Formats: sequence, structure tokens, C-alpha cells
Amino acid sequence: MKYCIGFDIGGTKCAVSLGEIADGNIRIVAREETPTVDSPQKTLGVLAPHVKKWIEQTGATTAGISCGGPLNSETGVIVCPPNLAKGWHGFAIVDYVKNEFGLSAKLQNDANACAVAEWKFGAGKGTRNMIFFTFGTGLGAGLILDGKLYSGTNDNAGEAGHIRLAKNGPIGFGKHGSFEGFCSGGGIARLAQEMALRCKKIPDCIEKMGGVTAITTKKLSEAAKAGDPFAKRVFEKSGEMLGKGLAIMIDVLNPEKIVLGGVFMRSSELLIPSMQKVLEREALWASLAVCEIVPAKLSENIGDVAALAVADA
Repeated sequence: MKYCIGFDIGGTKCAVSLGEIADGNIRIVAREETPTVDSPQKTLGVLAPHVKKWIEQTGATTAGISCGGPLNSETGVIVCPPNLAKGWHGFAIVDYVKNEFGLSAKLQNDANACAVAEWKFGAGKGTRNMIFFTFGTGLGAGLILDGKLYSGTNDNAGEAGHIRLAKNGPIGFGKHGSFEGFCSGGGIARLAQEMALRCKKIPDCIEKMGGVTAITTKKLSEAAKAGDPFAKRVFEKSGEMLGKGLAIMIDVLNPEKIVLGGVFMRSSELLIPSMQKVLEREALWASLAVCEIVPAKLSENIGDVAALAVADA
């Protein structure tokens, strides 16, 4: 049995967790969170007493840190993530954790951390080549290749959301028609806006939401599951583009499993039929035949498990 500490750094909240790892499984023993403020020292200072207490109780010696990028995993520095206030930019968080708590610490971007978590403890357990897609507010990917995390030359591997899938389309990752524009929580809402504005009459489900400016992917998913034809068409289009993007990844990386979190985890039945049709048309058949596409298994607490997985990596 092994204990470790996980720090999940987010733009809205920061959480720390105590994890127990035994026999290839992980259990969250305790967890605390606090709102993220401009000062990292102030934010983490609120959580520090809990971390120190857990270290005393368990003798934990390692910590993992999961944070949105860009960051430098080698130096342990948060660079300038768009979802964190400027006070966090340039913060040497690994040195802080070492000096404050005496823990050996590692830092990874959230997509990579989630990939490691799903690979070690979730839907990708037992695989050698796996891709994890966040499919949340944005679309990032974590790559497990040949039995290890691949992060690229300067931690920028896996930015699949930046791939352009169409000349025109919703903006994601600062680019019209990008993978993220079609396949993310924010992207699907923008796709629905574009499609609704092209209709002769605003669809009923959009009127019920309060108009095109009030569209959310959550509300759209609920409408689609209730059988609304317009909402179903939006998810069908997103599924088509998901198939197109995944076909590229399958052709290039030949994974045995693709794990998708976020929207796919909650609404896979709305995306899979159109996704599968495109995959069968676009992907190399031999590579597609050995690739299984599944929702994430670690569910909504994946951020906590991801930070702990970095500690155990």
C-alpha cells in the first residue's frame, strides 16, 4: 500500500486529495478544495494544513500536480494558462510543494494527467497505446505511446483541438472549423448557434432555452435525449466531425484504445452513430479494426485521480 498527495489546479477551484494505491487500484481517502484566487501562495496556503496532517498520518512522500497548460513539466513551472490569473503565471509550483511539504513532486498538464489516470486506473488499463481526449470546455489529448506518456519536445504534444477539420465552422482554440470547435462543450454550443441562425425559424428547443445566446451543451444534450430533432442534428454533426478527427489520430498513431471524457462520457449515445459512419469511411481499416473507442471510466472525479496518478507515474 502506498499513499500520495494530489494537487488539482483549476481556474475556479484548487483541490488536494490523499490517495491510497494498492494492487493497481486507487482510492481517494480524503479531499479538500478551495476557490482559486490570484495568489498561488494564498490559495495553496488554505489547503496546506490538510496536506501536512495527511503527511503526518500516512508518511506520504510523493505528490502529483495536474494543471492546465502551457507549463514546463521538466522545471515544474506553470507558464501562462489562460484559465489562471496572472499571479499564477511563472509560479514554480514543484519547488513550492517540495519546500513547503518536503514532498517529491511532479507536474503535468491536465490532459496528460488524465491520460495517465485512465491508463493506470481507468478505461485504458492494460493498454500499451492509448489516446485520452478531454472533450470538456476544450479538446486536449494525452498520448500514451509504447507504454509511456508522450509529451513532445516542449510539452505541447496532444493539442489535437487545434487541428482544422473544416474551412468554416465554430471557433475553438482560436481557429474556425477546428477539432475543438466541433467537439467540445463550448464548441457544440457555438455549433448549435450557427445552425439555429441558419434555420428559417428558431428551433423550439432553442426558444425554450431563452434564444441562441442562452444555448448550453448541457441543455442541448437534454433536449436531444428527449427526442428534439434539432438538438439531435447538432450532436449528429459533432459526431461526424469527431469521427473525422479520430480517423486522423487512428491513422497516424494506431492506438488500441481511445478514451473520451467530458461530453462524450455523458452523451456518447448521441455521438457514436454518426461518428462510427465517418470512421468506417475515413480511417484505415486495419488500424480501426484494432482500436476500441470508449468513454472515460473515472467519471467526474477524474481530476483528483489524475493528480494522484502523476505522483505514482
